[in-house]
Amino acid sequence: MQIIYNPKSDILYIRLDETKQDVVNQRVSEDVVLDMGGESHIVGIEIMDASLRLNLKNIFPVEFQIAAGANA
Repeated sequence: MQIIYNPKSDILYIRLDETKQDVVNQRVSEDVVLDMGGESHIVGIEIMDASLRLNLKNIFPVEFQIAAGANA
């Protein structure tokens, strides 16, 4: 997984699947676009005007946890 922020364009992109594949863009709101791969899997999420929508200080650096009993 990759999280990329471009401060010049104020776009945050979350790449969930790094496999090279064709994607179809699906706009889910005015500021959010999903990149959909094969079998309707979400490959990436693009958030425009990210600094207005998110507190970027809470995102970077990224911390994560795997839920107990979850398959990784």
